[in-house]
Amino acid sequence: MNFAGGEKILVIGLGRSGQAVVEVLRARGADVYAIDEKPRAEIAEAVAQIEALGAKFVPPENLAGLTELTCAVLSPGVPLNGALVHRIQSANVPVFSEIEVAYRLCKAPIVAVTGTKGKSTTASLIGHLFRAAGKDARVGGNIGNPLIREAVDAPPESWVVAEVSSFQLETIRSFHPRVSMILNISADHLDRYHSMDEYIEAKYRIFANQNEHDAFIGNLDDERLALLHWHSGEARIRAKQLWFTLGEDSRHATMYLRGESLLYSPVTGDPRPVEIARREDIALAGIHNVQNVMAASLAVLAAGLDPRALREGIRSFNPMDHRLQPIGEVDGVLYVDDSKATNPGAVIAALRSYDKPIILIAGGKPKKTDFTELGRIVDERTRALVVIGEAADDIAAHVYRTPVERADSMEDAVHRAQSLAQPGDIVLLSPACASFDMFESAEDRGRKFADAVLGSPAR
Repeated sequence: MNFAGGEKILVIGLGRSGQAVVEVLRARGADVYAIDEKPRAEIAEAVAQIEALGAKFVPPENLAGLTELTCAVLSPGVPLNGALVHRIQSANVPVFSEIEVAYRLCKAPIVAVTGTKGKSTTASLIGHLFRAAGKDARVGGNIGNPLIREAVDAPPESWVVAEVSSFQLETIRSFHPRVSMILNISADHLDRYHSMDEYIEAKYRIFANQNEHDAFIGNLDDERLALLHWHSGEARIRAKQLWFTLGEDSRHATMYLRGESLLYSPVTGDPRPVEIARREDIALAGIHNVQNVMAASLAVLAAGLDPRALREGIRSFNPMDHRLQPIGEVDGVLYVDDSKATNPGAVIAALRSYDKPIILIAGGKPKKTDFTELGRIVDERTRALVVIGEAADDIAAHVYRTPVERADSMEDAVHRAQSLAQPGDIVLLSPACASFDMFESAEDRGRKFADAVLGSPAR
């Protein structure tokens, strides 16, 4: 399948990824149709854009009239087990994910990054390290810019870095990254998956098509991932295994932390450890970002970069938008935007990143998430909690000692946090939930937070 002229392709979902697929496939001459179950008024702009490219929009009620399809391409936000996809599969139409199509069109090797938290930071850092070493690198996927746009024009000598979610991995068939990694696994998206095991298996698909010429990077500190280590006797991973750890036992790790040094033990050649960087070289807050730097470093080392070329790249990488991003200081209080923290594990990591009193703003659209552990850490590490959105009461119910206030808007939440904070404190937006109950996106939520902080007069 060439995804080109002579083929009749249905794109399911008209979000950013779906629109990018339409654009690329139309440019290749394919006959493209698109379908979306959202109300027509909500997607009117997207429909106009794809029709301007020569694609045709098909309302869901007219799906039966669309025949002789070559295949369908599924956007990551559309559930694979939904009724619409089931109708298409029942007609014996093969359904591919956007990242599968991107892989088949890509001439460059791919580094694929997944995990419950830290994906975007790590994928961006990998791209940054490649470029700092003089290599061409394109970064796309779940990070916000569709992978297919980055992959389709990448020359063979480039590297394509793909941040991939469990949703995107569900429908891969031949997707075969040269380097794959799983940063960590904790509870998330249980509104989409029937069990934690089902979610984990979706993540494990990232290495399903790899072979002994490829590399897999894993976190030895994650109990679930550590079970995949070759030393455990598990044989699911056929690729060369590279592991990182913060722990004292580095016997089975390729990169580890000793004191303040990030050390790399080459798997071939001179086995003596090489210092890649020191913790002071990392501009990102939190021990979890030390792990992200280790993972990113292993990825570019697996791609052939010289270990000595990494330190300057690590030093020059700054926090991404909405990921522990300092917004500013008002009356001696630091305001930090971590709006992309959409699950409890990410918020726990954020809370552990600071040794100052924290006023936490959390809440949003829940994902059938258990907030028990988050509540315990909130009680241990925060001065106060301000909750917003649909999950406000559920989060508050798991907090027993920390004062809790409820807010009905981001402006109200920031005002309440300001009244609770003292000079030297941190007001941290780290929601543990999706944003769609009150905001257009996690980015929109972060911008609203920054507007409320910077637009408010000093007390």
